[in-house]
Amino acid sequence: MDWRHALRALRRLLADTDDTVQAFEILRALNGRATARNYRRLVRTPEGGRIAYERAEFSRRLADEAWLEALPPGSVGAAYRDWARAEAVTAEGLVEVSRVGVAQIEEPHPYAWFARRTRDVHDVWHVLAGYGRDSLGEACLVAFSYAQTGGLGWAVIGLGAALRYRDGRGWPARRALLEGYRRGRRARWLLGEDYEGLMREPLGQARARLGLAAPGRVYSTIPPEVRAGYGRPA
Repeated sequence: MDWRHALRALRRLLADTDDTVQAFEILRALNGRATARNYRRLVRTPEGGRIAYERAEFSRRLADEAWLEALPPGSVGAAYRDWARAEAVTAEGLVEVSRVGVAQIEEPHPYAWFARRTRDVHDVWHVLAGYGRDSLGEACLVAFSYAQTGGLGWAVIGLGAALRYRDGRGWPARRALLEGYRRGRRARWLLGEDYEGLMREPLGQARARLGLAAPGRVYSTIPPEVRAGYGRPA
């Protein structure tokens, strides 16, 4: 737990909300205990022991275009594939950002593997939860992720986002963040999922099973152009 480093990174992130490197700095500084706790929770689930034993690197699957193309139409994986292409994001891009200035993320250790797995499913959570990559959508997914993981790094980033919403638009934005947190609390624990199987599951069926069938209503009512401007200098 390195609060001083986390708060310095938060100041830099608030100055430039596109500086994803600072988000990873905060998560590394504050999420260690949650990572260890969630790894132990994983191995207590019915499928978790096998998943932990196999220790698959999910980023490699997400970077495999042939594998993504073979996923069934209407599946979680097909929705992710289309979303990633539309947003021009790649699994490799997120991996590279997470490596900046640190080598520990690649360590052959169960906790490091679980941290990588948590990183790699972030964009799949965008698809499952229905949050875009606009400024407000990312902030809502941060609140959702805090509820799911208990990682204090997520809480600090979410609080920083909420503090940026000071003008007349701030209240609906903060309501959307609170809704994201509540959705994360109500949903099943997503870190316990077998993602190889989940990616083949029909998207609507998966959302219903995971407790994510109800969309983020507050987020959905805010026009896209307004979501994109939240938290940015006027």
